[in-house]
Amino acid sequence: MQIILLEKVTNLGNLGDVVRVKDGYARNFLIPTGQARRATEKAIAEFEARRAELEKAQAEKLSAAQAQGDKLSGKTISVSQKAGVDGRLFGSVTNFDIAEGLKAAGFEVAKHNVRMPNGPLKVTGTHAVSVSLHTDVVVDVNVTVVGEAA
Repeated sequence: MQIILLEKVTNLGNLGDVVRVKDGYARNFLIPTGQARRATEKAIAEFEARRAELEKAQAEKLSAAQAQGDKLSGKTISVSQKAGVDGRLFGSVTNFDIAEGLKAAGFEVAKHNVRMPNGPLKVTGTHAVSVSLHTDVVVDVNVTVVGEAA
């Protein structure tokens, strides 16, 4: 399916690009979230008329994400979880737990923006986790997992 992107999409393209994607990806994700429209003649003409407005909104989102990223960069949050004597957790620390810890620290971050390259954290200690605030803004946050007595 041919679509026109209304904002920058990771691994797909920038604002205004006309790209071909699988039908399900367009119908079920890109179009409902407002990131794209079908690339018809009418839609392309409407996009060109609104291009400056969309670019301005995109620039505002990017600057807001960069400002939040500057505040968030290098922060350390603490998450406590029940653990055994050897430091292994009963369960794990997931992106939801980290997002809740960031919310408690005053940063509004959605759980799908927390990137954990090695999967959930299963041992106590300090771990580096990436937080993607925008497609161009990715910051590292340190997560200290503290073990509680079971």
